[in-house]
Amino acid sequence: MSIDVSEAAGVRYLHFGSDWIQGAMRIARPFALELDYTREMMLPLLLRAADWPRRVLLIGLGAGSLTKFLWRYRPAAKLTVVEIDPRVVACARKFFKLPDDPQRIKLHIADGADFVIQSQRQFDLILVDGFDANARAGRLDTTVFYLDCKARLAEDGLLCVNLLSRRKDFSKSVTRLIDAFDGHAIDFPSCDSGNAIVLAAAAETTAVPPAPTFTELSEATLALKRDTGLNLLPTLSRLTQSRHLSGGVLRF
Repeated sequence: MSIDVSEAAGVRYLHFGSDWIQGAMRIARPFALELDYTREMMLPLLLRAADWPRRVLLIGLGAGSLTKFLWRYRPAAKLTVVEIDPRVVACARKFFKLPDDPQRIKLHIADGADFVIQSQRQFDLILVDGFDANARAGRLDTTVFYLDCKARLAEDGLLCVNLLSRRKDFSKSVTRLIDAFDGHAIDFPSCDSGNAIVLAAAAETTAVPPAPTFTELSEATLALKRDTGLNLLPTLSRLTQSRHLSGGVLRF
């Protein structure tokens, strides 16, 4: 697999030997989230307090967009990043301004599925965005892997997964996530790019905040936009059209 970098109209792109875009950065705004699906993967920030998350696991580095955003706008967060290919890490540092901050960003060259099995740590947020050159997730899209992620989540923890399919049919993947998380999962319709985001909650316990109302989500969305420039209003609008916001309350 080759790793290629291209540029067009002020945006730098990462490719794994094909036309598929594996990451992007607007050169003038290196900490902004350029791709729609990366913005939607920050939806968990609307569901918890402003100082959450403190412990994040990111599986799949790519251009480092999610890592950079959380590093910049969640300064109390410790970020554990697992990337299987060391060349991707080198590329993210050289071309995509990945911060060199070993105190807050711990990089592991490893298979993400193996790392989750072997780790004994608990995380507030797990983000999964790992694909090969043919847009295949492999072991990162299995019921066993999702169960392993669930075991690594704190009581109020959330898992957010990017699904990508050339057929834009995510039903089997969504079913695996729903089964692994006992039904506590939210799936979004596919983006124009062919990405779909699924959000899953670790458990329903007293440690989990009450289900947010539409009003609370709207207020959190405006606050996030004010503090970071990230506009999730389109995402919230799409969410209102789903079954998950029936009755004005977000339900997993």
